Parts: sequence; structure tokens; C-alpha cells
Amino acid sequence: MNEPAHGESAPRRDTHAELSGTSRDTVQAGSVSGGVHFHGHRESHREHDERARGAPAPRQLPGDVRGFVNRADELGQLDAVLPERDGEPTAVSVWVIAGTAGAGKTSLALHWAHRVKERFPDGQLYINLRGYDPREPVTAEEALRRFLPALGVPADAVPSDGEAAADLYRSLLADRRVLVVLDNAATVGQVRPLLPGGEHCLTVVTSRNRLSGLAIRDGAHRLTLGMLPESEAVALLRVVTAGFRRQDGEEALAELSRLCARLPLALRIAAERAASRPHMRLEELIDELRDGSALWDALSSGDEEEAEAVRTVFAWSYRALPADASRVFRLLGLHPGPDFGAGAVAALADLPVRRARQTLDVLVGAHLVEQTGPDRYAFHDLLRVYAAGLAREEREEPVDEASTDPLRRLVNWYLHTAESARRWIEPDEAPVPLPPCDDAARPLVFTTYDQAVEWSERERANVPAAVRSAGEAGWHGLAWRLAAVWYDAQPPSAPAADWLPVGALGLGAARRAGDRPREAWFLDSLGTACRRLNRPEESRARHREALAVWRELGDARGEALSWNLLGLLELRGRRLAEAERAFHHALDVFREVGDERWESILLANRGRARWDAGLLGAAADDVGPALAAHRAGGRAASVGDALSVLSAVHLDRDEPGPALDAAREAVEIALELRDHTLEAYWLLALGAAERALGAYGPALESYQRSAVLHRRLGDRGREALAWHGTGCVYARMERPEDAAAFHRRAAAAHRELGDAWHEALALEGLAAALDAAHPEESHHCRTEVLRLTAAFDDPRARELRARVAPESG
Repeated sequence: MNEPAHGESAPRRDTHAELSGTSRDTVQAGSVSGGVHFHGHRESHREHDERARGAPAPRQLPGDVRGFVNRADELGQLDAVLPERDGEPTAVSVWVIAGTAGAGKTSLALHWAHRVKERFPDGQLYINLRGYDPREPVTAEEALRRFLPALGVPADAVPSDGEAAADLYRSLLADRRVLVVLDNAATVGQVRPLLPGGEHCLTVVTSRNRLSGLAIRDGAHRLTLGMLPESEAVALLRVVTAGFRRQDGEEALAELSRLCARLPLALRIAAERAASRPHMRLEELIDELRDGSALWDALSSGDEEEAEAVRTVFAWSYRALPADASRVFRLLGLHPGPDFGAGAVAALADLPVRRARQTLDVLVGAHLVEQTGPDRYAFHDLLRVYAAGLAREEREEPVDEASTDPLRRLVNWYLHTAESARRWIEPDEAPVPLPPCDDAARPLVFTTYDQAVEWSERERANVPAAVRSAGEAGWHGLAWRLAAVWYDAQPPSAPAADWLPVGALGLGAARRAGDRPREAWFLDSLGTACRRLNRPEESRARHREALAVWRELGDARGEALSWNLLGLLELRGRRLAEAERAFHHALDVFREVGDERWESILLANRGRARWDAGLLGAAADDVGPALAAHRAGGRAASVGDALSVLSAVHLDRDEPGPALDAAREAVEIALELRDHTLEAYWLLALGAAERALGAYGPALESYQRSAVLHRRLGDRGREALAWHGTGCVYARMERPEDAAAFHRRAAAAHRELGDAWHEALALEGLAAALDAAHPEESHHCRTEVLRLTAAFDDPRARELRARVAPESG
């Protein structure tokens, strides 16, 4: 990749063509009208459930609340729903614990859950839905992707389709006794797909809203928490301060509780403050608390009298912090993402990482920040709002020309750390030109591929948020650079849909910055994402826009990159002549400039187009040199791509052994790269080779995993190819009903996507499966094959028509 003024490389993983021909353990399809689930051979939901039961029962509850007191009436109401004897159904299947922010909803739910968890021997599931987070809350689909693996479903077998995942979730819990805690829900839509449905499970939901829809439709009972009675508020203060202070007077504690609106969150923060000042009279602390009410303008919701009390407690606790800790707390209000690590905090506050970690420990001890995992921290939602307000009021300006804005330091840290990750994840892509690294940013440096991928997975929500913040601050050059680096640094298995909002932000920032080459690059990246999501018209429009910009700039290399991407789009639609012409345009340019890597990429892409047309000799002539060049250059992903084409050529030449070797090596490369996009893609080639060798069990497993991964990635066309491959395996196993079910499903998906060629292939398989039992429908399928393929004029299309024409009548 050259500097932006001379053109950029094609976006990540899109230097390679995509499998376009016919097609691991797979689906037992009775009806094909709903979601299809994959299981071992003829494995049913019941058998899947039995296999999942072999996994340890989930134990996801966070720790019990230290020093929980009171709420005796509420605990009694919750206890009343439990069955008297094991094996009996619960009296209530859903509880909603509602109340204002800081009322102790989560504390009550977790404390009660720990009290009764032994009554639910099949496990406990927990998730914080972050319904009131300033950024995106956790969706039901995301929650299911966390719950199903905990219930024994392999992570790579979790359906990406929300309805299919919810169906599987309910099936697994139908006969189990599981306690489900859904914390911080904002809407009924977040909750309903996560309700088990079985009579032995119990779901506890906490929310600031009443969630009336759950009561109306799902029979939920509601428990509303208000402020604590004064006696219970005083008892909470005594428990938290026990061992730190001498006996405080009842009247002073009651006054302190009133200043805290008798809300548990505010009471705990105030008690922690009192415990840290054991020799100060409580009356003096109360006077301090009364003076701190002006630091926060407003709560996001709730009664204004209670809001003012909570503001006062937060201000009191904030003012009691050491100066460096209060500064870090305030600056954390600028962090745009849902959580953060010590490295990001160090950059934000211009501190050494060790000092940042020590300061975070102080904030955790003061109950102003919570630690959620190793080197991961987050705010309570109210405290996030409070910190953001402080950051606005006491905005830290650069002290001299050498210093920088704190948020800019943070974005710069994400930028240079992402570049460090990119050098491992996509080492063949030339770096985006970056501004000098701010000395204060101290970006992370990775020493292994896995370290880089793990960082990108942890920061998957934070980096896009940082791109948005940079754009909102008017740092357009910084915004587009971070977006561009993130394209190659994001997790290799990130779904294409994740890129669309980030790419749109990058495109807008590049345009505002007046960077035309980068504008064209972002257009191509968005076109690629649309292609993967089966949106060909949007994809073509984006690539055509990019091509126009490159032409306007007189950048032949940039044009060649866009031509390659247009070729891949035409190849996916099986417009083979158009695809080959596009590849020729690009190939000529790269040969002229002597770019051996891109010449090899284009040879492999053209080889795939020629194989798809049935021109096996020409395809082999292209792919052989490309594979050798990629091996010599150590380009693993490109080696795997060429191998997948070579495997297909071997199969068509009736050489299943070499085909299997090539496909197996490609899949191993994808596994080493932790790249589900490539793995799913190359598993189709592996399944085809295994099928040709009569290894039907392994072939079904390959197609199953391919389908599951493609569904998660949002690629419905490739998922349907895996179904078609499954149908071909069942046909070989002489199970025509199963074969027909899969071919029918594949044909319907391809029809909906407007993919005439693959619909025709699926209908050919369906016709063969229906021959004996349904000859009229079989004849109709063959007639449709002829109609669908009439526009294709290449050797493979002619062979297909010849196969079905005699039987079509």
C-alpha cells in the first residue's frame, strides 16, 4: 500500500476471491419453514440438550453484596414464589424488580439469587443488559451469544439469527431448573427473547422502568423498590462502617441517611467516606455533605429531591478523593466506550500505567468505579453521568503547546495501539500514515498474533466509539485514520455489519478533511462490506463511486484496486465474463508497476473465475504460480485462498485426495489466523472434498460449521451453500428426504437473494432427491434449472443444462 496520495490497498480479507461454485455435522430438517438448526447426523433438539447437559452447569452470578442488610419484606416476597419441594414448578416464572437509579435493585436481585441458587441445580445465568448506558445497550441477540455457550453449545455453533438462537435457548432450558438474572434492562424487547419458557426456570429482571408488557403478556410479577425506611438506612450505614468508626449516634446517622435520600447506592458511598475518616465527628462529615450539592446539574431521571440528594453524595465522595484520583475520575467522564483498561486511563490522564492502575484501585475502593475483570473497569450508569458532567464543568485544557487535550490523547492511544495490532493481524497491508505518537499516549506493543487479536476483541466497542468522538470534536484527520487502521486491526472474525457504521464515520471524516484518496478507499471498504452482506447493488454503487474518484485523481493503482473489488462482486453474481474483464484491468496495472504480491492475488482471482466457468486448465495455469508466489512471500491468507481454488480444480479432475489435502491446509491456516470469515469460506471446499471421498460424517461436520459461522457473519448466501452441500452429502448417503429438505431450503434462500445460478444448482439437487417419490415436482425443478441458467453461456453452464435436459422432457 502506498501513501494515501497514491492509492490504498484493497480492504482487509478482500484481496481474495470468494467461493462461487457448488458446494461439518449438520441439520436434521423436518420442516424448512423456520430456522434450521445443525446437529450430529440425525441429532434432534433433545439429543443436543443431552449433549449440552454433559457440560458443567453455568455459575454466572457475580459475587454477593458485602454487608447486605434489610429489604426483609422484599426478600420474603421473592421467597414466596419458590416451590415447596424439588421438582415442582415455580409459582412465578418472571419477577421484575423496578425502581429508581441507585435504589439497590441489582444488590437485592444478586443477594436473593445467592440465597436460593441451590434450588436451581442446573445453574444460574447472569447478564448486565446496560439498558441505561449512554452508548448501545446489550441486545437480546448478544445476550444469547453469551448464554448458549454457557449451556453447553459450542461457541461456533450458536446461531447468528436471533429467532433461531432464542428457539435453541428455550429448547435447552425446557426441562431444566435454571435461575436467570437479567440486570439493568431498559425495554421489554431486550428481555422477552431471554425468557426460558419452562415451568421450572425463574427469571429476575431489574429495571428503572415498570416493563408493563412483561406483566401483561408474560405474567411477570413486579416488585418496586423505593427509598429504604430510615431504620434500615441507618442499619446499612452501621454495617458498612463497622470496624472503622466508634459507635455513631443514631440521630446523626439518621440525618446522614436523609441526606442520601435513603438510597442504597448513595448510602454505601457515604458510608465508605465516613469509614475512611474514622476520627472525624459524623456531624462534620454531614456539614461537608451539605456543602457539596452544586457540582452536578441533573440526574437523567428520577425524583428531583432524590436526585439532589444523590448529587450531593456523589459530590461529597468526589471531593474526598485525593487530587490525582478525583482528576482521573473526572477525566473518565470523557471516555466514549462502555469500559476501559489501565492503558487507556493512563493515556487519558497522562499518567504511567502503574500509577493509573493504582488510581483505579482508589476509585474502586471508594465505590466510584467497579472492576469487571482483569484490567477492565466500568462505571455504574449514574456515576458515568456524574463524571461526564464534571468533565464538562471542569474541562482540562492543555497547559502549554506541548500538551494535548485528554480526549485527543485517548484517541491517539487507540490509534497507535490499533496500528500495533494491525501489524500482527494484517501484516501485508501497508500502514496508514499516522501523526507522530504523542509521548503521553504510551500505546501498547504486542509480541504475538494472539495478543493483538485479544486486544482488538476487548476493544471492539471502544474503538468505534473513539472514532465517533474524534469526529464530533472536529478532529477529522484523526477520525479517518483511526477508522482506517481499525479496518485491518478489528477482530478477524468481526461480522461485516460491524464495519458499516465505522466506515461511514471514516468516509464522512475523510470528506470533511478533503482527503480524496482516502475517500475512495472508504467507499471501496463499504462496498466490500455490502457485498459480504448480500447487498450487491449497494456494493456496486460504492465501488463505482470509488472508481470515479481514482480516475479523477489519475491514480491508476487505485483504479486497479477498485477493479479487483468489482471483479469479486461480479464473480459472486457469476457474471464471469465481467469478472474476468475486471481482473484483467487490475492485473495489467500491477504487472506494469511490478507489484508481485498483487499480481499473484489477481491471478488467483482470475483462476477462480475460470474454474467457475469450467476452464480447468486455464484455472490451474493461473493458480499454480499464484500459490508458489504466496508461499514464497509468507502470505498465509493468500496461500489459503489459492489452495481453496486448487482444491476445487482437483475435485473437477476427479482427484479427491489432492483436493482434500489442499482444502485441509487452507482450513488450518484460517484456524491459526483465528479468522472465522476465511474458515467458513474454506470449510465449503473441505466439505466437498470429504464428500467426494465418501467421508460423510466429516463432510457433514464441515458444512455444519460453515453454515453456523456464515450465519453469525451475516452471509446468508454462503450459509445456503453449506445447506446445499449438506443436501449433496445426504443424497450420497441415500437419504433423499433429508437431501430434499436441505436443497429446498438452499434454493429458497438463493431465490430470495436473486442468485439464479446457485438456485439452479440447488434445484438440480432437489430434482434428483425427488425423482422416486415426487416425479412431477422433480420435472418442474429441472424445467426451472433450464430457465434459470439460460443466460449463462460457459462450459459449466452448458454441462448443467445437458445433465437436466433429457429428464425435463
